[in-house]
Amino acid sequence: MIDNVIFLILRRMRAPLIVLILSYAIAIAGLVLIPGQDADGKLWHMGFFHAFYVLSYTATTIGFGEIPYAFTDAQRLWMILSIYLTVIAWVYSIGTLIALLQERAFRQAVQELRFARRVRAARDPFYLVCGYGETGGALIRALTERNQHAVAIDVEEQRINLLQIENLRQYVPALCADARRPLHLLEAGLRHPLCSGVVALTNVNEANLKIAITAKLLHPDIRVICRADSRDVEANMASFGTDYIYDPFDIFALYLATALRSPCLTLLHDWLTGVEGEALKEPLYPPLRGRWILCGYGRFGKALYRHFKELGIDVVVVEGQPEKNGVPPEGYVAGRGTEAVTLEEADIHQAVGLVAGTDDDAQNLSILMTALELNEDLFVVARENHLDNDELFQAIDAKKIVMHPSSIVAHRIRVLLATPLLSQFEQLARFQDDGWACELISRISGLVQEQVPEVWEIEIDRQQAHAVCELAVAGSAPTLGEILRDPRERGRRLSCIPLLLVRGNRREVLPAGDIRLRERDQLLFCGQESARVRMEWTLQNLHALNYVLTGSSPPQGAVWRWIAPALERWQRRRKQAQGG
Repeated sequence: MIDNVIFLILRRMRAPLIVLILSYAIAIAGLVLIPGQDADGKLWHMGFFHAFYVLSYTATTIGFGEIPYAFTDAQRLWMILSIYLTVIAWVYSIGTLIALLQERAFRQAVQELRFARRVRAARDPFYLVCGYGETGGALIRALTERNQHAVAIDVEEQRINLLQIENLRQYVPALCADARRPLHLLEAGLRHPLCSGVVALTNVNEANLKIAITAKLLHPDIRVICRADSRDVEANMASFGTDYIYDPFDIFALYLATALRSPCLTLLHDWLTGVEGEALKEPLYPPLRGRWILCGYGRFGKALYRHFKELGIDVVVVEGQPEKNGVPPEGYVAGRGTEAVTLEEADIHQAVGLVAGTDDDAQNLSILMTALELNEDLFVVARENHLDNDELFQAIDAKKIVMHPSSIVAHRIRVLLATPLLSQFEQLARFQDDGWACELISRISGLVQEQVPEVWEIEIDRQQAHAVCELAVAGSAPTLGEILRDPRERGRRLSCIPLLLVRGNRREVLPAGDIRLRERDQLLFCGQESARVRMEWTLQNLHALNYVLTGSSPPQGAVWRWIAPALERWQRRRKQAQGG
């Protein structure tokens, strides 16, 4: 990038520098050739050094005097011409330089140079986020809240300017550039040894596809996470090894289907994936029996329709553009859904639920208001395309679920990057019945009060569990239940629940407390934040771990081992004296 900056400077300043050099050369030549007179009236010629010296303080308007002798009229006349000549050359050069500094291409080159230097200087792992729209913004805010680092690229300068004034916990280097260009991905740290992954979240499927291809070609081992709103793009991404592909419509369709079939499992998902400090959500019970009306048969509508049919739900589709989006095999009504007559044709009075799923927020709001006027007992699902309209959707007084595509993708990626084991736990939890989820929810609610539980994961290694590894080497590793004791009072259990144990290829949900820990075990917990802090103390501090295991903590250092017998004798004498 520094080559680009130098090239732009030389290209734009070539003519001004030539003019400046020529004006100095002409002025200096005249001063050297025009004879002067010394104090005795003898003729003398100024040398090149003195001529350059005189012209330097004259052309820059500093002014110093006539040296080494007073000038003749001919020299003064030449100096007058030289002053105008060089001052004009300087004005031309400075004006061109100012114009260069204001030129967009030059400022972009300088910004890219600074950006690349900051990324190269990174000392902590970071994620490269391509696209700072609603999805990218939500993801970066979530990452920085957890003290994780990110680098951002977006093609729109307004979004980058907005990022720079955001009150984020961590500094986020950002560049206004097209992330589809390999050069910009390399500048953003694609090959940096601390780059943990590339996240493509632009609002253009083809751009996300190009980013994914570039990342896998230039850094095959890096983790690539993409958003895709097209089946063809998803298949293309998967064909060359994209690690995670998120379709907000498929994600929400699965979420709604789970809510219809297993409300407690959905509530468990909401609690465990909630943002820190968020209030616990109340359970929702969307009706599984009865007719549903689905307004909009685009990509979102098709995903919901497929899940509705798998659950055996009677669904009627209302579509205003059948020639564009197509129609379902059965149950189709022509219309936008904003008119009462269309909803009545879909039998709104007998329906139990309605989905407003078009790509226009105003139309979705109109559908909801019209439907609720005709049937106020409806359970409604609203697609919110822009977060700016969130207050409008929340103002609707009804049993509802609001679906925002950008938030869904950002939420899923945040969970994946912050607590990867939680994603694995959710996949395994889908195979459990609703009773299992209800029981787990009951246990969690007994630990926390009004806010979502803290979720954390640990790996039994020297960095996160030094004390456990020390005992494991000695052949006396603790059990899972033993590290759940309070290091301040071992008779009490920490306010947390082990959700998942990963040992090699084995994954155990809600592991038992008698499992003896091994090095490289991975564990997922949920509970109170204080439990996490105290557990870290137990895992890292050998004294604390010995206390929870045996009820005592013998001295470990040489000095303490030498002092301990004397302290014990003093304590015995003190007790005897008190007893006497």
